[in-house]
Amino acid sequence: MMDKQMQNNANHAPRYEGVFPVVPTIFHQNGALDLAGQRRCVDFMIDAGSDGLCILANYSEQFSLTDAEREQLIATVMKQVDGRVPVIVTTTHFSAQACAERSLKAQQAGAAMVMVMPPYHGATIRINEAGIYDFFRTVSEPLSIPVMIQDAPVAGTPLSARFLAQMANEIEAISYFKIEVPQAAEKLRQLIQLGGEAIIGPWDGEEAITLMADLNAGATGAMTGGGYPDGIQQVMRAWRAGDRAAAQAAYAKWLPLINYENRQCGLAACKILMKEGGIIASDYVRSPLAAVHPSTRDGLIEIARQLDPLVLNWGR
Repeated sequence: MMDKQMQNNANHAPRYEGVFPVVPTIFHQNGALDLAGQRRCVDFMIDAGSDGLCILANYSEQFSLTDAEREQLIATVMKQVDGRVPVIVTTTHFSAQACAERSLKAQQAGAAMVMVMPPYHGATIRINEAGIYDFFRTVSEPLSIPVMIQDAPVAGTPLSARFLAQMANEIEAISYFKIEVPQAAEKLRQLIQLGGEAIIGPWDGEEAITLMADLNAGATGAMTGGGYPDGIQQVMRAWRAGDRAAAQAAYAKWLPLINYENRQCGLAACKILMKEGGIIASDYVRSPLAAVHPSTRDGLIEIARQLDPLVLNWGR
């Protein structure tokens, strides 16, 4: 087992840590891709201090995109990033073969990592552990970059810490984990204990709503919404510098905005803030998603203005 762990560590350097927010997909008001707005969005997120980016995630509305649009977005974002920060590409698909093909294409396009949810379909079609293991083995086989498993309630698939640790120890590419289920901190703690050195990246998710507890449990990365990486960095940089009190103070400062995004606006929050700050022309979310109520939108902006994030000033 130790040989396998040492091999994992050698093959997956560098170790990715810090704030890797999800990049929203930018649309024109008619629902078409706005690639110029997409490029401005990426530049803002890098200027706001992101250590890396994640594209085509659920908060990118990946479920509303065609395969051709996915490929167009990957090409656009990779060209715009131009190596400034590492990029994670979400390649989730029910089919192991399709997911493996997506993941290999992402690697060839320059992705630093792929993020994948366990296979599921609708409310009832779920796969057992043996099938999930085989799925991730198939996806990982052609890759030389890490695979992050996204453990989120939307899949409706229980993934025990024991099972995740087993895959980390036995499947070469499996080494990063985005944990955003109830009691995430305890699951992270168990995963790190059970998986040891094979757990290269235990990460926080869900817009950082549980960030302090997850950092206490050993999280080394945070995949958040894209609206205010500079705010999340105030927490992460203080924590990584060993200043626990400063991290807690920064978290308390930004928590109202984090909460409002998580509980009121969801994936629309970052686009609302980006439009308000002049970064993008439209905060359209693709049908059948509905626009946020104007009063809820106003509440988000009101809280954000009290914090003065870069998003409200970058495009002005």
